[in-house]
Amino acid sequence: MIWCHPHPLYGGTMHNKVVYRMARAARAEGSTILRFNFRGVGVSDGTYDGGQGEQGDLRAAIRFVLGRHPGLPLVVGGFSFGARVSIHACCADRSVERVVAVGTPVDTGGFSCLESRSRPIHFIHSTRDQFGSMESLKRVLAIAGDPCQVTWIDAKDHFFSDALDELESSVRKAIR
Repeated sequence: MIWCHPHPLYGGTMHNKVVYRMARAARAEGSTILRFNFRGVGVSDGTYDGGQGEQGDLRAAIRFVLGRHPGLPLVVGGFSFGARVSIHACCADRSVERVVAVGTPVDTGGFSCLESRSRPIHFIHSTRDQFGSMESLKRVLAIAGDPCQVTWIDAKDHFFSDALDELESSVRKAIR
């Protein structure tokens, strides 16, 4: 299992509280987890690349995990920017069993890659996400078609500030 973090230019790291809770949920399900920092975050080399280079970072992480754990089913996902990167990098990647996209910022950018995806995606989303309204996510789900799932969490914001326990429980269910 690989988890990607939120936007590097706004303080996103692999130590973000939502990403930590996602990893904790996966660990509770017995999964092997990799969290990593995108280029230019922490002590990682490079600089932010608008999502393109970060997709390359994720693809390198996928190769690393598959090399260390061949034959295990691979789930990839992320929070916010990390969810967007996961969707774009993994839509057509047959080595990825499914994508878990938490707090996907669907109010910005396109998701045309979903039209030709071959992986199931499970969206976990706050009902009051300021970077992805319910209406916007519903439009993205219409593009994606089946098999997609969505879990709505009644949280006060994008960061699931008052609903981290429910988020963690929802991630556990999504990866089972």
